[in-house]
Amino acid sequence: MTIEIPRHRITSKPEEAEPVLEAVNIAKYFGATTALSDVSLKAWAGKVTVLLGDNGAGKSTLIKILSGVYRPDAGELRFRGKKVTLNGPDEARALGIATCYQDLAVCELLSVTRNIVLGQEPTKGFWKFRIYDAKAADRLAREALNGLGVKLRGSLRSRAATLSGGQKQSLAIARAMYFGSSCLILDEPTAALAVRQATRVIEHIDRARQMGNAVILITHNFNHALAIADHLAVFARGRVIGSFERGEATIQTLTELVSREA
Repeated sequence: MTIEIPRHRITSKPEEAEPVLEAVNIAKYFGATTALSDVSLKAWAGKVTVLLGDNGAGKSTLIKILSGVYRPDAGELRFRGKKVTLNGPDEARALGIATCYQDLAVCELLSVTRNIVLGQEPTKGFWKFRIYDAKAADRLAREALNGLGVKLRGSLRSRAATLSGGQKQSLAIARAMYFGSSCLILDEPTAALAVRQATRVIEHIDRARQMGNAVILITHNFNHALAIADHLAVFARGRVIGSFERGEATIQTLTELVSREA
């Protein structure tokens, strides 16, 4: 089944002078194995860049480099036109690069609210006597979810374990966006989701684009890629084997390209 984003919701914004995040001639080796070879990629504000390819194609390795988990063995990263060296995920987050991995990193025993404000909990009181401000936290969580158009059934103080897979993805995206992301990286957010849940997640990605985020989306689902991508990069064996702008590729084109490189 094809997922479609209504045409009137897709905005065409003029590109900025510099991309928000850029990878230039990136290479990564694990012993004798070449995980990435001469990979270049740009992510623009208000645009969705999709990385498409089979498992093991190198997509996740690139994402870990962009988010500071790995250091590249060759090439460089640029953030808003300036070369950067990321020594860990904290440095990436400080720049505004927020990553939602496939496992979500949602703490199921914590409430929806606590998941959203985790690590940045609001407090009240004075000096050493500051305590967690539950009302302020609920307000922040509600603002984060409303900003993305997420409507959850039940209380914000319900455990995250009660949410569906799609709702957990929405929560993770809302958390990443609310605390100042300028580049949102999503690793297989629709994997293992039912069609309705996947459609909702794609809508949230579109919402992130409309809010001006640069979005990088990893997927191996051709329908999802074509539904949301402004730019599309096809990976195989650690290389970019094809690049397309919106409307240039079809499922047949992508299938033939990936099959030829398999």
